[in-house]
Amino acid sequence: MKLSLFAFTMTAAFAAQPFLESELIIPLEKLHNHSSCVVELPNKDLYVCWYNGSGERTADDVKVEGARLKAGAKQWTNRITLADTPGFPDTNPAMFVDSKKKLWLLWPVILANEWHTALMKYRISADYKADPKWEVNETMHFIPRNYAAKVKAAAEPHIEESPFWKKAVERSLDKYFIRMGWMTRAHPLELPSGRIIVPLYSDGVDYSMMAITDDRGKSWTTSEPLVGYGTIQPSVVRKKDGTLVAYMRDNGPPPKRVATSFSKDEGITWSPVVDTDIPNPGSGMEAISLRDGTWAMIYNDLEKGRHSLAVSLSDDEGATWKWKRHLELDKRETGAGQYHYPSIIQAMDGSLHATYSFYPERSQQAIKHAHFNVEWVRHGD
Repeated sequence: MKLSLFAFTMTAAFAAQPFLESELIIPLEKLHNHSSCVVELPNKDLYVCWYNGSGERTADDVKVEGARLKAGAKQWTNRITLADTPGFPDTNPAMFVDSKKKLWLLWPVILANEWHTALMKYRISADYKADPKWEVNETMHFIPRNYAAKVKAAAEPHIEESPFWKKAVERSLDKYFIRMGWMTRAHPLELPSGRIIVPLYSDGVDYSMMAITDDRGKSWTTSEPLVGYGTIQPSVVRKKDGTLVAYMRDNGPPPKRVATSFSKDEGITWSPVVDTDIPNPGSGMEAISLRDGTWAMIYNDLEKGRHSLAVSLSDDEGATWKWKRHLELDKRETGAGQYHYPSIIQAMDGSLHATYSFYPERSQQAIKHAHFNVEWVRHGD
């Protein structure tokens, strides 16, 4: 008993020590590597996906790649191709492991080299001890819920302020623009009811929506749109009372802020999109709820530039963010480095893992992994 108590005490003391470890998942290269997403598998391996090629939507050689960090290992496996639609760019992948221990990969294929021509695909695997074997390979089809009415209601108070709002109303009546162009970015979220919510956004209309399945991908519906001025790439967190909170990137005019919206009905309807006081330069971010109720957000903490990547913590479900620490901060006068499009998870051991696009120079691009704990963030810079 004394030995067990001593071991527990030593383990708790070790866990409280701040730490940060990081490494590149792939070497720096001239090819474009971007938009990663990290998951922990049931055997405690880490798995990361991202897209790679000679461009983004304009290059037809773009594909989704993946790599694994085996539990206890220090070096990532060689990367493999997870999705490659011949002749089309595959971009912006997202992954998650559901409560049935199935691995999902979701991503948009860009049909005509413009973002608004995206078509969502997804794969599901129950066998991923080695390279994933995909039992499900499907395209995601849906008719957005209450779309035109919701867009009109959001746009009417602002219709004279900017051409953006007039165009939003016009496009809400176009079946192509409301059924195509939706893309993933952040992790999907499975609710206690079993409902799976896949956060989506469109560069064609410049706002967000949720894809929803209650039968594990056999059929899909959607939320009503989350209509804001350039509020895209939502990340969804669940409060203890069941309220869902969506945080969104700011692609709109200054001041540049993370936007937010709330849902009380498991993601079907959402409150009007409003700004928070959190800076955002028009760059991807992600927020998650930790098992002790703390929330973590990883984001570029500026109104301009992607050379500063921070993690913040909240102990009051996003009302305030009391702690912040930088994973990357380029202090060069030019601010040339870009460290952006982050993904974050909490591992089974309670520590945090993040991956992100790592560009110390424009011609040097890779995906980086950082492993740290809450204590490291709380200590600040």
